[in-house]
Amino acid sequence: MNNDNQDLTKLLAEARTIVNKVVKNNMAEGILFSAGTDTSIIAYESVKFNPDIKAITVSFQQGKPKDTQYVKKMVDFLKLDHEFAVFDAEKAVSAAEDVVKVLKTYDPMDVRNTLPAYVGMTVAKERGIKSLQTGDALDELFGYPWQFHLSETEFAKALSDMWGEMTFSSIPMGKSIGITIKPPYLDPLFMDFAKNLPVNVKVRVENGVKYGKWLLRKAYEGLIPDEVVWRGKAPLEQGTGTWVLPDYFEKEINDDHFEEEKKLILDRDDVIITSKEQMVYYEIFRKHFGKPSEVFPGPEGRKCPNCKGYVKTNIGFCRNCGNYPI
Repeated sequence: MNNDNQDLTKLLAEARTIVNKVVKNNMAEGILFSAGTDTSIIAYESVKFNPDIKAITVSFQQGKPKDTQYVKKMVDFLKLDHEFAVFDAEKAVSAAEDVVKVLKTYDPMDVRNTLPAYVGMTVAKERGIKSLQTGDALDELFGYPWQFHLSETEFAKALSDMWGEMTFSSIPMGKSIGITIKPPYLDPLFMDFAKNLPVNVKVRVENGVKYGKWLLRKAYEGLIPDEVVWRGKAPLEQGTGTWVLPDYFEKEINDDHFEEEKKLILDRDDVIITSKEQMVYYEIFRKHFGKPSEVFPGPEGRKCPNCKGYVKTNIGFCRNCGNYPI
């Protein structure tokens, strides 16, 4: 038992050392800050190298962002130079045009999750900030809550499959407006460390609750306020408030119009539209790229039954339209 505790103590220290190094190697002028475990750890290490780093938190005006209380806690704790970037539905629809064009997708989840980060980048650009840190990749390297039910063998296989396909929208979105994105967790040093960790330190029960990213949470316990470091996973759309966008489109778009457009798209493009929100993004996609079957032709990969485009995937997820499984 003592040896196990000693090994864990060494591993926790190693985790902190590696995170410190990759943050130093990926310093930026600002950070997109949600005050989740991922970005709180980055901010904690970043202020050691640049106490004046600019933190930007994005918040959807019509939503009920879950990040706010944690952000205020961490801003006070780290004495961050911080700004809330608030955007409304009109701004979201406008930004969606750019997101769809850059990412070449009309997957509602992908677009909805990317919108806040893109808005934050545009605010950073207006402030003269040329580089931003993000918390990208920690969930992909350590696992998502919806995978917690898997056995250790199944979990390891699911992570490996995900590593082969993971992409991060912040990087191309930043490039599109001249912002350099610096994700410390995508640093090869950290990725090698994380990929070689056993599953039982990535996901573990703490005080009766099963947590992902357990090792990093434990490593920064006592250094970062407990309510933040042991904060549950909040998807980006919940943290920023954009999770209400589907309801917004549901109210804004007439039911009869939606049914007519849905039928038109099916007849014209052989594409199945599943929601009003997706229809809005599809119309942008169609205008700029054309039919998915022509934009993503076969025969390589799997053919999605909804968009009729092909996608290379081991995890059965269509990057084109968001359909799952395929």
